[in-house]
This record gives sequence, structure tokens and C-alpha cells, in this order.
Amino acid sequence: MIFRSVSNTDFRARVRTLLLAGSTALAFVAAPVWAFSIDDVASKAKDLAGDKYSAPTSNLPSEFSEMKFADYQQIRFINERAYWGKLKTPFKLSFYHQGMHFDTPVKINEVTATTVKPIKYDRTKFDFGSLKFDENATKDLGYAGFRVLYPINKADKQDEIATFLGASYFRVVGKGQVYGLSARGLAIDTALPSGEEFPRFREFWIERPKAQDKQLVIYALLDSPRATGAYRFVLRPGKDAVMDVQARVFLRDKVSKLGLAPLTSMYLFGSNQPSEQHNFRPELHDSSGLQIHAGNGEWLWRPLNNPKHLSVSTFSVENPKGFGLLQRGREFSRYEDLDDRYDLRPSAWIEPKGDWGKGTVELVEIPTPDETNDNIVAFWNPETQPEVGKPLDFAYRLHWTMDEDELHDPKSSWVKQTMRSVGDVKQKNLIRQQDGSTALVVDFEGPALKDLAPDAPVTTQVSTDSNAEVVENSLRYNPVLKGWRLTLRIKVKDPKKPVEMRAALVDEAQKPLSETWSYQLPADE
Repeated sequence: MIFRSVSNTDFRARVRTLLLAGSTALAFVAAPVWAFSIDDVASKAKDLAGDKYSAPTSNLPSEFSEMKFADYQQIRFINERAYWGKLKTPFKLSFYHQGMHFDTPVKINEVTATTVKPIKYDRTKFDFGSLKFDENATKDLGYAGFRVLYPINKADKQDEIATFLGASYFRVVGKGQVYGLSARGLAIDTALPSGEEFPRFREFWIERPKAQDKQLVIYALLDSPRATGAYRFVLRPGKDAVMDVQARVFLRDKVSKLGLAPLTSMYLFGSNQPSEQHNFRPELHDSSGLQIHAGNGEWLWRPLNNPKHLSVSTFSVENPKGFGLLQRGREFSRYEDLDDRYDLRPSAWIEPKGDWGKGTVELVEIPTPDETNDNIVAFWNPETQPEVGKPLDFAYRLHWTMDEDELHDPKSSWVKQTMRSVGDVKQKNLIRQQDGSTALVVDFEGPALKDLAPDAPVTTQVSTDSNAEVVENSLRYNPVLKGWRLTLRIKVKDPKKPVEMRAALVDEAQKPLSETWSYQLPADE
């Protein structure tokens, strides 16, 4: 049956409704003329936004809801029973079992050329290890999330390249990478006294890929007390994974802060904030800094901190060209961790599509005592938020990469590292005497510097807020990097308050030679 005329619109809508309900009764003999799209999910999101929020309820029996992490780890999906395992497609799916705080199921559907059907829970796809439970207690369960498998590293091995589990969090890796930071669908009122709201993906639709397909299309329905949303993800595996994201968000009620394209990461300690305890790892973090490419062409680098108090930094930008949380510095010697391989964790770069207008890139840094907490959040907060019930459409490309050099201005220079120590002065007897200042050493490298003579007229533009006095601002050639090293010594006036500072390299005409280094020295108390 082929739909051609306008008069068939209502009939088409009825057919689509049946398909969305999971009906398999309809099939088309001829080539399919309908297509599942983000509009179908957006229709659900709009209807959902018009209804009162209904919180998800757990259907877990006590032996699963009360289990410890070690027990949950025993539940292993049998990859030989992966979904699409017998189809000639490079993509396969595996699933997460419900358990612990993953106590509510998400609906997962498969989209084919002619149907939409639910992917039903199957207990036989799991190895439960030594766990003992009543099998009848699991018969009505669902899946807590899913993984995407693809032969990214070896042609004969299915590797996990993406995972969707818990709220609206998802993670992706490219070739040779290991999981690090996460992305989210939406952030609401992050770091506000009223408390953060965590939207969750309650339902997914995954297109069955063809044998020759190099991409996987995933749709998702997002829901929370004050927002709903429809999402379309197009995942393209490779050396770097690329994910195109299209979203349509509806507000149920007003929000104070709407975070688009949010990223969540972890920073415990690093060169700019060494560990207070002896640790063989020089650095321990999923990301080392926030990078922004502003609409006016400026590049900015903000090293991350693990502050003693909640810290929120905002960067006003109009039509951002990109922003992301990066893991700068890939040398294993920076981390020395053979188990967790922080040197192989990807950076995540948001490349907006179209004009996003005025707004702020916000960075939230939360104190954490260990590496188990994601204490770093970055997102775009638009200046103008949508009216309740009105759609907000936006799109971006999300890069998961270890090639940070491709995310720089190719004609400029950038910060290689930021190092922090107590400030001191070398006396006539060559003994260093601490002077109560804080020293920050910033190394710049890049094409704009490497061909300059060591005595080239390179100078600095440095500024701080009123809570600091600059007692040293010195610049010297760094022959190791063929770049320049900036040394700042500052005296903090009120240690209970943070210090904001900026620096950049310029030539004799005051033309920028580097990105802008933006740094916050956290409060000590």
C-alpha cells in the first residue's frame, strides 16, 4: 500500500499509531513508504508534557533491589546471545539487568522498515553467577539499559562502544579508548540551592541496521517533573566516535537553569592541584579542563579543580562554535595507572549545529574525596528559555576523541600544562625562601610559537580579580616544547574567597599568539 494523496493523512496517522504501539499485524508487501522519525517521539513527548508527571516505580523483588555492588557485578550478559547476533550486521545489542539502584526498567523497541516492536526481557540471556533467587520473581522485569557492540578494534571481536544506563547518562568510546566521562540528555537546575532535577530516558527505539551500515540510529524519550524531550542519536564508530544529536524539548513548568548538551566528568587531582596525600599517580581525572571556542573566534582553556566548596563558573558566549571537557596530555607518565588507564579516556567535544544565540557555558565543580564521584559538569545555558509547552529544537555533533590537537586553532598555540606550587624567591645563597605566595606555571606550545626565535618579542596579557596581587609575571622561552613558560606568583588577600585570573600570549603589536588561559584558584577554606 502506497500513500500518496493528502486525503490519506488520517489513515497514515492511524497506521503509525498502531506501529508505535508495537503492533506487528501490519506489514507492507511493497517497499516501505513510512519512516519512523523524531517527530513520532516528539509527539509522545508533547503529549507527556501536557500530563502530570508520573514518577517511575520499581518492579524489583527484594533480592535484586537490596543486592550489593559485588552481587550485581555477578550478573553478566551472555554476548553470544546478543540481539541481532544472527543477523549480518556489524552492530549488536546487549542489555543491563535490573538491580541495586537500577530498579526501574526502560522500554526498548526495535524499528524495522515496516514495524516497531518491543524488545522483551529474556532471563536466559544472563549468567547470574552464584546468585540464588526465585525465577518467578524475574518474569515481569525489563532491562535497565543497553550496550552497543561493534568490532571497533578487531574485525572478529565485538567491542562495547556505547552504553545507555541510569537517568539520561550515556558514554561512547572510539578505537583504543576506554570509558571515561559521560554525556547526558538534559540538565535542570544544576548546582542550585533548590536541588537538581535528573531527567531520564524512559523509552528507546533503535533502528535495525543493515549489513553495510556504518551508523546506528537511536531515538529516546526523556521525562522528568518539569521537562520532556525527544532525541535522535546517530552513532558513527571509528578512530574517534561521532554522534549527531537532534533534540526537541518541552517544559512542563518553568526551570531556573536549563542545561543543554551536558557533560559529566571526574577530576580528583592533577598538576595544577596535586594530591594532598602521597599517591604514585601524578594525576587522576577523566578530564583535565574545559575548552571553549567562542562565536567571536576566541579559544579559552580552563583547567579543572577539585574545590573544597561547590564552585560555579560561567562564560558568556554568543553562538558558540564548540565547547567540551578535554583530557589534555596523553603521556602514560602523567597517570601511571595500569588498571584504569586514564591516558586512554576520551575527550568529549560539543559542536553546535546552527545558531544557538546568546547564553553561557557553565562549569560546575563539586568537592569529592575520591574518584568514584562524577564531580564535574559542563553545559550550555541559553539566555532565552522556551515557554512552557513550546518546543525547543537544537542539534549538535558530539565528538569522542583522543586527538585533542584537532580541537585547537591550527595557527595559534595552547596550554600544554598548568602547574601549581608554593611561591618562593631564590636568595643570594641560592636557597629558595617561601614568601607566602602561590605560584602558577603555565606552558604554552603550538604552531604560532614553534618557529619563533627564543628572543622573539613575546609578552603576556595577565589579569586577576581584586582578591589577588600579582608579585611576579615572568615569561621565558621553553626549549623543550619550543614554546613559552609563564610564571605567575600571586598573593591572595582573602583565602576564604577564590581568585579568578586570565592570561594570554601576545606579540609586540598585542595580537594574540595563544588561546586564553582562564583559571580559578579555589578558596582554601
